[in-house]
Amino acid sequence: MLKFFVSILSRLPLGVHYFFADYLIYPLIYYVARYRRSLVAKNLRLSFPEKTDQERKQIARDFYHQLCYTMVETIYGYRCSDEEMRQRVVFKNMDEVNRLVAAAGGGLYMLAHFANWEWMASIQLWNDPGVTELNVYRKQKSEAMDRLMLAIRSKRGGACVEKQRILRELVRYRAEKHPVTVGLLSDQKPRPQVTRTWTTFLHQDTGFLDGGEVLGKKFGYPVFYLYISRVKRGYYIAEMKTIAADPKNTAEGEITEQYARLLEQNIQAQPHLWLWTHNRWKWGRPQE
Repeated sequence: MLKFFVSILSRLPLGVHYFFADYLIYPLIYYVARYRRSLVAKNLRLSFPEKTDQERKQIARDFYHQLCYTMVETIYGYRCSDEEMRQRVVFKNMDEVNRLVAAAGGGLYMLAHFANWEWMASIQLWNDPGVTELNVYRKQKSEAMDRLMLAIRSKRGGACVEKQRILRELVRYRAEKHPVTVGLLSDQKPRPQVTRTWTTFLHQDTGFLDGGEVLGKKFGYPVFYLYISRVKRGYYIAEMKTIAADPKNTAEGEITEQYARLLEQNIQAQPHLWLWTHNRWKWGRPQE
């Protein structure tokens, strides 16, 4: 039922979706529900101590607008043609990326909950023919929501793989000599007891997931960062930045540290595009 409802909504023009986002969804989330506003204010205060209260409040308001745009854009994208999606999300440096992926038999795309991260699955449209995009995801608690998100994320021809199955799937694809790329949302908070990489990030002691580094070293796949910019509402550029062309020759923690630095630069350039409602610093570094 949910999937059918979204299918109907996705037929509406994008301008109508934005009208609902600005004049219905945003007021409900920001003013009525006040969804995690105190958490957003805290995160911004600790991340940008150099900014004034007014500047941080403006970032917060802009962030909530972008969050609403991401919601409606994701619905619209369910029916959006491949041709239109290639215009709305442009991936730069893909010639170099495809060359490295072809040489290694695969590649790892590290990204974040930044801008419209759901639309980044459209990178399958920019991969060389014959390369399959695997998007790592966590299964939703609701079966209906899980089926919907799987349909949305595999819309461009890629496949969704649960986090605990990705290693097994990569072994299988390699055995079949089938080239793959893997999309990894790597900005979630890991459990501090198992976190191996800690760094100063946005003025705070922060632990990072190192799955991209572990998989890159194990399979020898080059690792890239998707540096995303919003050109205007509904249009994004994802510049592919090479973190490690040869991960096996990098130092321990080097790839994860570089990811953190690139993400930090990305956030500082357009701070309203990151997912500030995430309780990223809930856990601190464990005491020795």
